[in-house]
Amino acid sequence: MKKQSVGGQAVIEGVMMQSKDKRAIAVRKSDGEIIVKKNKIKSWINEKNIDKIPFLRGSFVLIETMIEGIKSLNFSSEFFLDEDGSEEDAFDKFIKKIFKDKANDVMIGISMLIAFVLSAGLFIVLPTAVGGAFARLVNNDVLLNLIEGVIRICILFLYIVLISKSKDIERVFQYHGAEHKSIHCYESGEELTVEHARKFTRFHPRCGTNFLFIVMFTSIILFSFFGWPNPIIRIVMRIVCIPIVAGISYEIIRFLGKYNNKITKIVAYPGMMLQKFTTKEPDDKQLEVAIAALKAVVD
Repeated sequence: MKKQSVGGQAVIEGVMMQSKDKRAIAVRKSDGEIIVKKNKIKSWINEKNIDKIPFLRGSFVLIETMIEGIKSLNFSSEFFLDEDGSEEDAFDKFIKKIFKDKANDVMIGISMLIAFVLSAGLFIVLPTAVGGAFARLVNNDVLLNLIEGVIRICILFLYIVLISKSKDIERVFQYHGAEHKSIHCYESGEELTVEHARKFTRFHPRCGTNFLFIVMFTSIILFSFFGWPNPIIRIVMRIVCIPIVAGISYEIIRFLGKYNNKITKIVAYPGMMLQKFTTKEPDDKQLEVAIAALKAVVD
């Protein structure tokens, strides 16, 4: 059987896996049982053939990936909220009362908006503000954009290191490693078992961590063409250019996943090294969960 292109995401005590037409989420409950939710993918990007348009498809795929990622996280969290006996807070009750059956979609929209605002503040506003402090010392637009880009990468690295200190996040990173190991096992043609998956590396060139680093690097090059205007214009330009940066970065990450040569290894190397922080070595039980999700989309 021809190998499919598969990807995934770590969730709370589980893994989401996705092939071209299937998506599955496997979660291990507190009692040890593995729950697998499987469904066929209905992608408007594929239906409208946007996925066949290079550079344009990247930003749309990013949005769709974020939506499905939040849905997967919500699904996995439901098991543990029920076990804790936690009640819905007043805001959740208000949203459900107002929007009824559309409440979940509204919550996802709010989550994405909050994530965008926080990301823009942390990775756009803060770096360009700090970079602006160097404008009195540096009279070169390209160098100023480079300084801003380096600051942005440093913030990303510091952010990842800090959140990795959390025990809950560490477990998510272990499931992230389990996701990569099982995908490597599948792509190598070996039988999907814990024993076989265990020996593979937890680093993968198509990882979202690589995508983040490539986004950072691409933005440095792209923003260099726009000079160094005043802070407000810089911030607006960087936000407006997000779809362009995402489109270019998506094509690069596809290229890295398709080919394995010296050039792709050099390009992927920084992101692969960053995965030392965003993935952790999983245990056998975590590999078992990742394999369960993977089997559900490739069998």
